[in-house]
Amino acid sequence: MIEYITSTDFTDAQRLFHGRGHAYPNLSHINVDWLSPVILITLYQAVDSEWLAQQASSLKAMIKECCSVQVQHRYEKFSPTELLLGEPISHTIVSEQGLNYHIEFGKAQNSGLFLDMSNGRQWLRQRAEGKNVLNLFAYTCAFSLNAIAGGASKAVNIDISKASLSKGRENHQLNQLAKKQGKQVVFEGVDIFKSNSRIKKYGSYDILVCDPPSFQKGSVNIQRDYAKIIRRIPQWMNPGATLMLCLNSPDLDENFLKAEVARECPDCHFEQRLANPDVFKEAHAGKGLKVLIFTYQPSLEDK
Repeated sequence: MIEYITSTDFTDAQRLFHGRGHAYPNLSHINVDWLSPVILITLYQAVDSEWLAQQASSLKAMIKECCSVQVQHRYEKFSPTELLLGEPISHTIVSEQGLNYHIEFGKAQNSGLFLDMSNGRQWLRQRAEGKNVLNLFAYTCAFSLNAIAGGASKAVNIDISKASLSKGRENHQLNQLAKKQGKQVVFEGVDIFKSNSRIKKYGSYDILVCDPPSFQKGSVNIQRDYAKIIRRIPQWMNPGATLMLCLNSPDLDENFLKAEVARECPDCHFEQRLANPDVFKEAHAGKGLKVLIFTYQPSLEDK
């Protein structure tokens, strides 16, 4: 049996087991998340059905608030989700650090909130007061939500998926931040690589959050495309701006991103790498999520 985390506080959404970090022998094909009141098991290869049923029973017994145990088969086409135990819940609202998020099961590969980024969201919220924040690859706008909750003067969300941005609007409404939408919160469903003028329209910016997918057929290949984003930083950002540049690819380490920044925008200076939540244990450094903080400070000659 898998040994899950021993937390007694299940108020916030959280990962219970992170096998994809390859830190646990023979379990790299499984992750387990708590998305109250649902436990979601994500499988990246087929497993024995009896073993899976045992895991579901053990998990449900571990968390008394659990009403449903579901499994997503990521190795199958369209990543179908199946009910293992309890109620057939397709939608829930989860909490993280006092904010609420819509979560959906069975409709898409991702449920609506990336749990490995919780430290990044907290970091932004603590630094957003009075800042104009640019949120690229916004998805369901969790960063925007934290920026506005932290007192940002504006949050501009850019994503090619209008459906994801629609869920982002719902997240703002859910947290009673709808009155701050309009001029203070912007949702632009455009291609980041083809809409520079639209991005510049709402600047200049004090904080940039860039959390791109590693690869999306026809739109993003981050190994090729990150440079296109970095070289536009001088057009978008105020002097002294803070940059949160993220990298999800297991095949690219933080040195790739540092080298891209050094070549494309040498006025950006590395400050720190944010730690991932402890549960996201990695056997090999550089394989998991990388969140790097830079400061943009152009020299006098550049001004």
